[in-house]
Order: sequence, then C-alpha cells, then structure tokens
Amino acid sequence: MISTGHASESAFHGPRKRVLIVDDSRTIRAWLRATLEADSRLEIVGEAEDAVAARDFLRAQPADVLTLDIEMPGMSGLEFLTRLMKARPMPVVMMSSLTSAGSDAAIQALSRGAVDCMVKPNGAYGREVTDDICERVYQAACTTTSRLRVPQGALQSAVQRPGDTDSQPYAGCRRKNIFLIGASTGGVAALESVLPMLDPGGPPVVIVQHMPGNFLVSFSERLGRYLKQNVCLATEGMILRRGDIVLAPGQGQHTEIRRTRDAWTCTFKPNDPPALHCPAVDILFKSAVSEAKHVTAAILTGLGKDGAEGLLQLSDGGARTFGQNEDTCVVYGMPRAAKAMGAVQRELSLDRIGHAMRDSIRTGRSSPNREGVVGK
Repeated sequence: MISTGHASESAFHGPRKRVLIVDDSRTIRAWLRATLEADSRLEIVGEAEDAVAARDFLRAQPADVLTLDIEMPGMSGLEFLTRLMKARPMPVVMMSSLTSAGSDAAIQALSRGAVDCMVKPNGAYGREVTDDICERVYQAACTTTSRLRVPQGALQSAVQRPGDTDSQPYAGCRRKNIFLIGASTGGVAALESVLPMLDPGGPPVVIVQHMPGNFLVSFSERLGRYLKQNVCLATEGMILRRGDIVLAPGQGQHTEIRRTRDAWTCTFKPNDPPALHCPAVDILFKSAVSEAKHVTAAILTGLGKDGAEGLLQLSDGGARTFGQNEDTCVVYGMPRAAKAMGAVQRELSLDRIGHAMRDSIRTGRSSPNREGVVGK
C-alpha cells in the first residue's frame, strides 16, 4: 500500500477508470463515492445495493473495477465474486470488516481472484488513507484480465495425506539457509502458488505480506490447513526451524530476523519513526544482510517499492534474489522497483519462483548475472 497524493493526479488526462460500487449500506456507498470521485483518474458509473443489482448493471454497461462488500444479504459478496470470476473475470476490490468472519471471507476472496481487500471505515480517515484507497482502486482497475487467473488447486493439492513423505529428502539444505519473501497487492494468491513448491523439510520461510493483522491471522490459519509445513505468525524470540513458514504479524511492529550461533530467531522492532508499511519488507530483508550468503529472497506482486532497497543489499551481500515478472503480477510495482535498482538476479513467472528458490539452495546460486533474466 502506498499513498501517492492527489497533486500528481491533477494533471491526469487519460481515460478515467469506471467504478461500480456494490454495498448494501447507503452510508458506505456515499463514503466510497465521495472518496473515489476526488481522484480525477476514477469515475463512478453506478451503485448497487446487492449482487443481483450488480449483475444487472454489468449486463447493461461495462465497468473497469468493482468495489464489493463481502457481507451482503441474499447472495454474499464472496459467492458473487466466485460466479463473476467464472463468467466474466474483472478486477474486484473487496470491502470487509475486521471481524474474524470478515477476515476469513476476505482471505477466501483474495485467493479466488479479488485484486485487493480494504477495511470498511470505522471513523474519519485522513488524506493519506483516502489517497491510498484511491490508488489501490485505480491500480486494481488497471489490472488486465489475464493476470486475474488463479492457479487452480495449487494450495489444495499440497494437503498432506496420511503416510505422505518426501521421496527425496532435502539433503542439500544447510542449517544456516533461510528463505525470505515480500508481497503486497495480489500476494495471497501468489503465495498460495509459491509455497507448495517449497520443500516441506527445507529452510524456514519468513514472509511479509501487507495486510491488516486480523487478515494475517486468517491467512496463516488457511495456509496451515493445506501446507505440510508448520505455518504460524512470528513471535518475539521465536526460533526458526526447518519446515517453518512464518508470517510477520500486523501488530504495529516490524519483524526482523537474527542469526545466533545455533539458529535463526525472530524479533520485533517498533514502528518508529512510522513507516508507510508495517510490517515492512525492507526491514525484514535488511535485518538478514550480515548473513546474506545464506539467504534466498523473493519479491512478489505488490503496489509501491517496499523491499527493493533491502533486496539490493541482500544481493550485494551474496544472497540469491528473485522477482516476479510483470506478466504474472497483479500489480508490477514492488518487483519493478527492485529490478530497476538491479536487485533482482532472476525475474521469473509465478509458476517458476518456488521451484527456483528450492533449487537455489542445492546449486548455491541464483543466476550468473543481474540482468533481470526472464524465465520462459
């Protein structure tokens, strides 16, 4: 998430993106309309109070993006999203509460193809937040239909059945190795594609995914139901073990890692001075620079540039670094920024990143150069 401000938008002269607001609350619809209409790049073409009205609107005229309430009477937003993505895939930004049920539904929506999910307002928002909302809706509207395809069954197929074992133990994994991943917009579906490719007994994985804390709890629980690895949120002083997948929690603190003589551990850092993103990918990546030669890091789909500087420092220190390519990113922001800095040693499609990370430990390298080689 990143705030761009409206100053640069005042000179925008391109075609405006057409937004349909779908929410059963008249108050929320009015708030969204007022917020989005302040952005010269966006045009509100309609409002719908339920899924049926939204369906009828889309049959009559086009929209570039939907903002869709998850908790609606009748057909839920999640059910409507599922039908919509099968019938006519288009960019959707979900609106959710921070309740446990709302967070669970939000993660399901993101895994089913929604571009982004925003929290419903519970009070007055400042300019930075409203600018961020406009930017996220605009970026979602710019997403091409081909990038909305969600790999089917990738996470579900990773379910460990009784008696499942790896036919080839990961003997090449040295104890000091660790995987680091940063992601934002589109990251839920991306991570659900990448993580099943990693060896269940391989190096620990630490992830920063930009989203509210309750969403991260739901996401961690969802991953834990399907993956063979031990999935959890990081805690202060946690010792990382082989096969762990750890997500940085959204608790107003940053997650760092430290290498002691015997193990990698997690630790928290206050968000002071306040950063645009908390937890931040850059802070996680930079915390491992002293042990870069033992690190494999990847930057996935996301808005903004968080992680680019940290990835560059890791690469310069001897880490193996990967970036998701533009064709498979929902938003090619974070990987683009990292590539522009020269931080990405190999740029690959989403379906190759997990295997490449896994193989990088065996070979001890990512790529012989830093030209942003695109995987075919």
